[in-house]
Amino acid sequence: MPLKQPVQTTSAPLPGGPYSQGIVTGAPLLFVSGQGPVDPATNRFVTESFEQQARLALSNVQAIVEAAGGTLADVVRVGVLLSDMAYFDELNAVYREFFPEPLPARTASQSALPGFDVSVEAVAALNRSPAP
Repeated sequence: MPLKQPVQTTSAPLPGGPYSQGIVTGAPLLFVSGQGPVDPATNRFVTESFEQQARLALSNVQAIVEAAGGTLADVVRVGVLLSDMAYFDELNAVYREFFPEPLPARTASQSALPGFDVSVEAVAALNRSPAP
């Protein structure tokens, strides 16, 4: 079995965006804490456009996954918090640039974020044990 196998059934609603209904894996897991639009060079929030914030949050997730020896293709689940669900379509456009098929399972919900518009957390199924 591949390390990341999508599950799809017509007995549940089909995905309404770029995500899989479910993912099965047997690999070691990496849990990535929520990443906001923080520039790692300055450790400061970037709050200009939503697109910039989304790209930066997803880039931060990518950097952590890669530091553990994985890629975004290894991500099996993503959770997204948005300050306003009006950003949902814009999120999907940026998100599609980061994640290849099969897309991770995903949730997106609205939350009162402290001064920025997006936070992203993830779970990756690594092909090996994470680096110490």
